[in-house]
Amino acid sequence: MTTTTQNASAVTSRDVDFDAIGIGAGFAGLALIHYLRGAGLSVRVFDKAPDVGGTWAWNRYPGAATDSESYYYCLTFSKEILQEWTWTKRYPGRKETQDYLRFVADKCDMWPHIQLNTAVVEARYLADRACWQVTTGTGEVFTCKYFISGMGMISEPVIPSIPGMDRFEGPLFHSSRWPQEELDYAGKRIGVIGAGATAVQMVPELAKTAASVTVFQRTPNYILPAMQQPMTPEWDQEIKANYDAIVAKCRNHVFGMAFDSPVGRNVIDTPPEERQRIFEEHWKGSFRWVFETFDDLLASPEANRMAADFIGAKMRERVKDPRIADLLTPAFDDYPLFAKRPPLDHGYLEAFNEDHVHLVDIKNDQPLVEITETGVRTTKAHYEFDIIVLATGFQAYTGALEAFPIIGASGQTLREKWKTLSECIMGVCVSDFPNMFVVTGPQAPFANLPTSIEQNVVWITRCIEKMEAEGLDVFWPRREAEQAWTAHTADIHVQTLMNEGTKVNSWMMGANREDKPPRVLIYFGGANFYYDALEESAQKGFPELEFERRPEHVS
Repeated sequence: MTTTTQNASAVTSRDVDFDAIGIGAGFAGLALIHYLRGAGLSVRVFDKAPDVGGTWAWNRYPGAATDSESYYYCLTFSKEILQEWTWTKRYPGRKETQDYLRFVADKCDMWPHIQLNTAVVEARYLADRACWQVTTGTGEVFTCKYFISGMGMISEPVIPSIPGMDRFEGPLFHSSRWPQEELDYAGKRIGVIGAGATAVQMVPELAKTAASVTVFQRTPNYILPAMQQPMTPEWDQEIKANYDAIVAKCRNHVFGMAFDSPVGRNVIDTPPEERQRIFEEHWKGSFRWVFETFDDLLASPEANRMAADFIGAKMRERVKDPRIADLLTPAFDDYPLFAKRPPLDHGYLEAFNEDHVHLVDIKNDQPLVEITETGVRTTKAHYEFDIIVLATGFQAYTGALEAFPIIGASGQTLREKWKTLSECIMGVCVSDFPNMFVVTGPQAPFANLPTSIEQNVVWITRCIEKMEAEGLDVFWPRREAEQAWTAHTADIHVQTLMNEGTKVNSWMMGANREDKPPRVLIYFGGANFYYDALEESAQKGFPELEFERRPEHVS
């Protein structure tokens, strides 16, 4: 560590402000501070939000909560914090999750390394100095040797181009930009455009006090039950006594979750009565049902159809009006389970049993025409609202990285490079962007995010430690490594049912964006195998990168 610290100091003396600059003060930003500071580097993390939290600082809509269970939706670098922090429920809400991140920042004295209320408007690689120049919205300019994005995979919203959006006389906003000040929606008529995971969480809460809630749905979702539970002292004690095993489960699971799978059985080999019994016994909430029942639900179309039929039947049981149930329930012939990311439900389906909650099919019955001064017009009706919420999803994986110019060695921006294909090396490095890292970028897995984030940050830190220990100035991501990982990710993708996502505008393929064609964004070869690939890369000295020692630093 002494060698690393001395080298880091040498880097700072080379007329840069910080060894590393990170963007985003959520899970990734806090992990970066912990690991890079431990490696002896100076680090500054910028975030345009007024507080730490990342997505949990922005997604302030009613009902916002995690879909991963609380006790493994956390950073694991401190055993002390794992023992000291106690969650209150199975799925914590936005506030509790943000409180947890504040607790981590307090406990680890991270605040001196965080600069909030600061938007980064440009990042540019300076080839002559072998460093990055970062410019903020206030005109401040900082330099660093290592530039790292921790902005998250679902942070930049998709704003639909609906005619008349600027005419509406009431509040109209994207769900991830819910007003920071308290918005009084009690007794108001609310229109929700979009019916994905955000709407599934939000609608039951809005319906408690709103005069009416109308959901404009394009595509129905396979909705799994959350089955919220309080964290009892006994459960909390059991978790804390077994945290090493829980962390190991996440590291070795195909989706980075603390699940008991694979289970060693396939649904297509199981008699119908036994299959039904297993499906029913495991209908206990969370994504566990997908992974702890049978091993072939996401691999075999026949097995996926059986799972889809079971979920559809369970959904219909909870909706009184058969017509509404038909609209809310997808079928395998529409698209397979997990071609779209399935939401977890906290009362969404039951909300449509209330007289003041309505559903409008904008795909097959009455497409949207425009937003007017007082509401939403479809091809069949005009709906009057006081508030309109755009629950229209995110520009997944690449959106935040394309929202401002990030300019590589050749002068090309990331947005330009990724115009037709979002190529990346394991989701962490991009060719032509030397000394830049991305945490959970394109072609990383879709998994329990804190697990993937921490695995990425460990890899990044080990790479930097190598460079500092060996007096290296620059790493250049190899183009051939980028092409190989992109091809590998695409080869896996076409073999999965997730490849059907283009049928239903799935954000997991970027098919929800109007400005780009769909593309492969996610590594579906298994998060555990991806983590193994990171480990193998580090052990072999990062062969995906070409390292350079600049002439002025050669003794």
